[in-house]
Amino acid sequence: MKTTTRRSFLQGVSGAALSLPWLESLCTAAPAKPIAQRMAFFYVPIGVVRRGFFPGEKNAILPKFTSNQQEIPRDKELATGVHPLNLTPTMRPLEPVKDKITLVTGLDRTFQQGTDVHAQCASCFLSSAAPFTVKQSAWPLNRTLDHIVADQVGKPTPFRTLEFSCNSHRDNKESLYFDNISWYGTGHVAPSIRDPRKAYRRLFSTQEVDSYRNITDLVLEDARSMKRQLGYSDKQKFAEYFDSIRTIEEQMEKLEKMKVELNQVSFDEPAEAHLPRGEYIRLMGDLMVVALQTGLTNVATFMVGPERWNTPFLYESLFDKPKSHHLMSHKQEQFLYDLLKIDRFHMEQFAYLVKKMDQIEEANGTTLLDNILFTYGSGLGDGATHQYNDLPTIIAGSGAGNLKTGMHLNLADGTPLANLWLTHAQTMGLKMNRYADSTGPIGQLLSSQ
Repeated sequence: MKTTTRRSFLQGVSGAALSLPWLESLCTAAPAKPIAQRMAFFYVPIGVVRRGFFPGEKNAILPKFTSNQQEIPRDKELATGVHPLNLTPTMRPLEPVKDKITLVTGLDRTFQQGTDVHAQCASCFLSSAAPFTVKQSAWPLNRTLDHIVADQVGKPTPFRTLEFSCNSHRDNKESLYFDNISWYGTGHVAPSIRDPRKAYRRLFSTQEVDSYRNITDLVLEDARSMKRQLGYSDKQKFAEYFDSIRTIEEQMEKLEKMKVELNQVSFDEPAEAHLPRGEYIRLMGDLMVVALQTGLTNVATFMVGPERWNTPFLYESLFDKPKSHHLMSHKQEQFLYDLLKIDRFHMEQFAYLVKKMDQIEEANGTTLLDNILFTYGSGLGDGATHQYNDLPTIIAGSGAGNLKTGMHLNLADGTPLANLWLTHAQTMGLKMNRYADSTGPIGQLLSSQ
């Protein structure tokens, strides 16, 4: 039987490649073990409430507001090394995939004095340049890890990187440094996509609504000639794949219709993209997962919200009126339970994407989650104290079996976050020079080899 590659199978509308998931019926021989050539980041703004997220801190003091990067005293010091993974209340949504995640604590980021805390923690999250080494910027903002990795693994894909942001605000209260973690280089932002419709168009089409509304029907028409090559299980997988595309299309149609209707009336918060916040985040996440699954990209960043930005969001499932995450973070004693709800809400969205990746079958019985490094993290350890040390970090996936999972790795105080990024790149098989302020990788602790 003639060998057919996924990308040669068909081209999407206007040249954007729409690839199939892996189908064993199209392979003439058993596929090789997948190589970890995919990486994604899930960025959470404003840190977390530490007593809800970190093991051993459930009785920690509730901090007062300070902008001086003050560390919160822990009620129990945890020994450096590997520990069993005990899910705290904030992490509990990850229970179904507990054996495929790794909690990493003890990571610090450098901070360059004289600049805004929130802008720096977002824009420099993936750059980790040493303070005062970048002369063209007010803070150590350099080319970010996603683009460094994409230089080596992004060439075969239509999109070297994809950047998603769930900031539906349009008031532009803050500069772009608060709303972007991906940078081509100092002062050159890789602008994130905020609108699901625009994200869909970018992935699957460059034409207007009429050209792509029935994209699934067009693709299936081109696919008829090869359906006879598929086995029973692949036919089911084939149908499931296009059902997922159809579901996204239907959500897009609903969003488009609601926009037209709501444009006729006046309402207080037009920035919610006219979808409940959870649905909006999950829809953007679905688009990211499809792009990673089908080979449209190998590298993606996903901001669940912007840094600082005091305009409130309406968290429909949590509160009956809009709330400002940032303003509440400065009054942790007053808004503790509301903040814990937001942290749990963000974790639920991350868990949704992790579980979705784990349900997507790839070669050799593995899943997309098995073959990716999908990292949850924040540039702050706590939103009240603005501390840059002991950042909340979770790695989902094992990078094709190269990373240990199902454990809690507590690192020595002061371990640079850049060490983790270097380890990420090395786990994917990339050869890199010493990365920014890194003093060495932590791969020997995380490696499963």
